[in-house]
Amino acid sequence: MLLTWLYVPGDRPDRFEKAVGSGTDAVILDLEDAVVAGHKEYARSAVAEFLSERHGVPVYVRVGPDLDADLAAVDGQVGLAGLRLPKVESAERVRAVAARTGAELHPIIESAMGVEFAYQIASAHPAVASVALGEADLRSDLGIDDDAALAWPRGRIVVAARAAGLPPPAMSVYANVSDLDGLAASCRAGRRMGFVGRAAIHPRQLPAIVAAFRPAPEEVAQALALLSGVDAAAAVESGTVVLPDGRFADAAMIGAARRTLELAARYDTPA
Repeated sequence: MLLTWLYVPGDRPDRFEKAVGSGTDAVILDLEDAVVAGHKEYARSAVAEFLSERHGVPVYVRVGPDLDADLAAVDGQVGLAGLRLPKVESAERVRAVAARTGAELHPIIESAMGVEFAYQIASAHPAVASVALGEADLRSDLGIDDDAALAWPRGRIVVAARAAGLPPPAMSVYANVSDLDGLAASCRAGRRMGFVGRAAIHPRQLPAIVAAFRPAPEEVAQALALLSGVDAAAAVESGTVVLPDGRFADAAMIGAARRTLELAARYDTPA
């Protein structure tokens, strides 16, 4: 389970190693919107060279409109952890890409059409490892500028991911890199909706994201108490089990408790 995903423009290779060493859980090298016009070939070459070896954290690539050229540059590179697919609106799109690569796929939903087909996209192929919203383009498509208006699409993505058996989605980027208080508040709201983690566009955003999504000590204690009193295999088989104190626990609760302990271990949350 990852909490932070740091975007880096593909035409800025001077930032690649810095991003890997920034403390982020994963790096996304961007071959789409972040690349300056006219720099696409340079970006592909730089990204391909960087992915010719493995690095200290997983490195993903967000491909652009010219999928053929992007795949030719990065597919099969030993340092490639997976592909971020922008502007996905159908399961057919996911399956078409999956047929051309063995890489892990992370569709990004950025339109009303994509939101309508969120579950089909999330469950389109075994290669799909997560789904996410691209909120800047979604705002434009829907003609909205109020963050509250995104509540339904956000909830739709959380539900689609869960229904497809995927991890909870990470939140979209927070564009104002100077507004760390706003970022923290937004992360807390996203966590209450079921998101886990967030994409970032600057290393200074990473601590606020981790602080918002890292389990609190009381959450760790509750997870330990639940797992210590439950037969997980029985819960998976029967649907629910009764804890020694009389509470019920099901497979979803057990999964959430395990995720809490995994995050606590990664981010050194005390029990």
